[in-house]
Amino acid sequence: MSSKSGKSSKAIDRPFDPDVLRRARKIAESYQIVIQFEDGEYYGRGVELPNAMNDGKTPDECVAATRDILTTLVAYMLENGETPPPPASENKRTEQINIRLTAEEKLRLEEAARSKGFRGVSDFVRTASLSTLGK
Repeated sequence: MSSKSGKSSKAIDRPFDPDVLRRARKIAESYQIVIQFEDGEYYGRGVELPNAMNDGKTPDECVAATRDILTTLVAYMLENGETPPPPASENKRTEQINIRLTAEEKLRLEEAARSKGFRGVSDFVRTASLSTLGK
């Protein structure tokens, strides 16, 4: 519900059960928001729910509007029996990728992981890959 769409992002458009809304606000408050300035306006999106976006004329207005849309989305998810993602700050690994390897490549990675003291290939590959990217 972007201000560009003509709808106010100050209030949720439809009623939610008060308990659901209270839970949703608590969850959404722990979510991280990324803001960028473009064309004279601030645009925000949720890290945990990247499709939850909103905007504002000031950073504070943008954060409030984005937090509101995060709350709305989380409340919707809760109403539908879905589990909202954990806050990014908890560093829970919820995403997975698959990499196809030859049998020899897999064996080499397993041996390298063991020799470096890793419990498995996933930890080894993640650590080795992310360390080359830096922060």
